[in-house]
Amino acid sequence: MDLTLSRTDYLQVGVTSQKTMKLLPASRQRTIQKAVVGDQDGVVMCFGMKKGEVVPVFKTLPGQKISRLELGGVLNTPQEKIFLAAGSEIRGFTKRGKQFLSFETNLTESIKAMYISGSDLFLSASYIYSHYCDCKDQHYYLSGDKINDVICLPVERLSRMTPVLACQDRVLRVLQGSDVIYEIEVPGPPTVLALHNGDGGDSGEGLLFGTSDGKLGLIQITTSKPIHKWEIRNDKKWGGILCIDSFDIMGDGVKDLLVGRDDGVVEVYSFENANEPVLRYDQMLSESITSIQGGCVGKDGYDEIVLATYSGWITGLTTEPTHKESGPGEELKLNQEMQNKISSLRSELEHLQFKVLQERENYQQSSQSSKAKSTVPSFSINDKFTLNKDDASYSLVLEVQTAIDNVLIQSNDNFLLATYRCQANTTRLELKIRSIEGQYGTLQAYVTPRIQPKTCQVRQYHIKPLSLHQRTHFIDHDRPMNTLTLIGQFSFAEVHSWVVFCLPEVPEKPPAGECATFYFQNTFLDTQLECIYRKGEGVFKSDNISTISILKDVLSKEATKRKINLNISYEINEVSVKHTLKLIHPKLEYQLLLAKKVQLIDALKELQVHEGNTNFLIPEYRCILEEADHLQEEYKKQPAHLERLYGMITDLFIDKFKFKGTNVKTKVPVLLEILDSYDQNALISFFDAA
Repeated sequence: MDLTLSRTDYLQVGVTSQKTMKLLPASRQRTIQKAVVGDQDGVVMCFGMKKGEVVPVFKTLPGQKISRLELGGVLNTPQEKIFLAAGSEIRGFTKRGKQFLSFETNLTESIKAMYISGSDLFLSASYIYSHYCDCKDQHYYLSGDKINDVICLPVERLSRMTPVLACQDRVLRVLQGSDVIYEIEVPGPPTVLALHNGDGGDSGEGLLFGTSDGKLGLIQITTSKPIHKWEIRNDKKWGGILCIDSFDIMGDGVKDLLVGRDDGVVEVYSFENANEPVLRYDQMLSESITSIQGGCVGKDGYDEIVLATYSGWITGLTTEPTHKESGPGEELKLNQEMQNKISSLRSELEHLQFKVLQERENYQQSSQSSKAKSTVPSFSINDKFTLNKDDASYSLVLEVQTAIDNVLIQSNDNFLLATYRCQANTTRLELKIRSIEGQYGTLQAYVTPRIQPKTCQVRQYHIKPLSLHQRTHFIDHDRPMNTLTLIGQFSFAEVHSWVVFCLPEVPEKPPAGECATFYFQNTFLDTQLECIYRKGEGVFKSDNISTISILKDVLSKEATKRKINLNISYEINEVSVKHTLKLIHPKLEYQLLLAKKVQLIDALKELQVHEGNTNFLIPEYRCILEEADHLQEEYKKQPAHLERLYGMITDLFIDKFKFKGTNVKTKVPVLLEILDSYDQNALISFFDAA
């Protein structure tokens, strides 16, 4: 069964945060529902539709930015009370707009995530989780990394309170009271949690998660250990997941999975015969999807997927057909309705254009006055700077509430300097940036939107010395490791700040306890790093000498800045060099072969045209011609990939002998000649003999 959906834009509010739009429950199936949305201007708006027009139910005055909006009520009754989080306050409204609750929590930071279950309220700030019952403090937990979302398994079905936290360090933490029962590692930083099927599924223990790198999965949260049900990889390289809902949009009696992503992709997965979901529908919108829910808003009898976007559009993807088959009379009536709507929209557009022209003239006149004052217009930017494990590159996403004119990217004394001019109505821009480990600094993005008077906002992103490393929870301790040991008069907080400076994905606050252990993996080479440190001592182990060399240089520099004397010692394992070269080998061999194939394509095509066929070619060359487009496309996707590998091998060569006190930079040209006619054994022999 194919799914065909038509898009309808209902209205636009202010910029919205993640999970701030809900549909109020309907009185009966497939009747029009009211929608309620909160924006970053602090306004809550509830509206319905009548004869194709938006009818407001209530609208509040502006206030603090609304970070979350949830529906609640007495368990096993319709959940139609509206709860919102703004700053550190929780407010409650009836479906008519009457405020019945104003609860100031004891959180010192703004609320980032919220979940309601009966009289129980589950909240999280950046690192702090709190549980309240009837607005009275019950439980508290301090997380080791940032909390992105919070949820609780259905109490009415399981008769136990099981909150779950989605944390930035790729872990779901299952709680009981104020304690962690167990931790579940997931394949990426989890950004959103949802109950499977809306109620936990058959067992009531099913929990869906979405990650910032676009993966989706289902886990059964039992009392003793988790059961991983399924996981969907992000093979299409779509954006991170911001919202999930369960709703039977296919109309087959089984709830489907609705997914909204930060690159504007909307997906529908259905559960047919298999337990794993199957993608049935996807559509790309021009901006990130902050909220998603299935229901009926536009017209009785037609289900739809209702979305809220970053810039505040409330949009429906409805099953109502665009063109109806009907009799002549009905067709005339439908056409008349459509003509009236178009006429009304044209009239409104003309009025707005006239108003804009009038205001622009007024501004020009006032700007020429000697007493003229001009205020800088404010605008919101939604940005994300993340490391992609697949190609070891950084993705910079910039999303603005209005059209972008241009973006200037600058880094490290103009080592990188580029300007991107955007087409009309572009509100979202995604850039790929490659970093080199050991070269660190600040990346700056100057964002200029298409608004008057001209204004610009600057965003800064830190590129760490070990920028290609990613947090992991397990490493192979049997690898040949090189060790760097620091001993000195430094505090636990100071050595932690050095680790934060050197490596990505480390929480800014020092972890609880007297000692910290972090594991990392290089996303490009798959080498590993272990960091164990406490007050007065830090031990760093890696199977890559270059990683240890970078750490030694940077940590020495940071300690010198703070006038701290360090006793630095290191143990170099010669076997690790051969080990690292073997890790590089398959990547280098593949890239060299790909480059050679691409170089042959033009010559082979000329031969093909000259001879009229390819029968005279050996099978290997015929295969290159058949796959020419694919090879060239793949080669374009990996710009400077070969040079990047050459650079890493050169650094490894220099770093190996640097620890021995020998400068071998004069031998680098010979090394590059060996790489051009690459043979693994010859390369290893050169490293041993140099």
